[in-house]
Amino acid sequence: MNTYIIFPTAGIMPNCFSMLILGMGDDKSRLVYSTEQAVPKEKKDKNINAPSAPVLSGRLLVKIDRKGRGGESVTLIEGLQTSEKEKEQLLKKLKARLGTGGAIKDSCLELQGEHCAVVMQVLEGMGLKPKRSGG
Repeated sequence: MNTYIIFPTAGIMPNCFSMLILGMGDDKSRLVYSTEQAVPKEKKDKNINAPSAPVLSGRLLVKIDRKGRGGESVTLIEGLQTSEKEKEQLLKKLKARLGTGGAIKDSCLELQGEHCAVVMQVLEGMGLKPKRSGG
């Protein structure tokens, strides 16, 4: 048998009520719903998910390619010597920023469309020194 306790809430809305539902017996009692206290949100540490700057060996090239793609343009980022996980994080960040699709093929990041200027800005903002290759 459940016990329902309804009581008026003081504050902003004087005609509102809070309800406390108690279950069967004392050991099974629990608060199901209440408007009395707000549940505090957990704060996330922003530095945990921040990707580190990739380590480079060689040149970082950003170029446009249309060959073998039916005339469609893709932006290629070559020369990243990082782990697959860091490449995936960078690709995810770029895809979200540009609103486009992309993939990792042959240790090269491919983004659909011509986005060299924005990709160069993002990579420079990460502390890298990309070089534009091709037209």
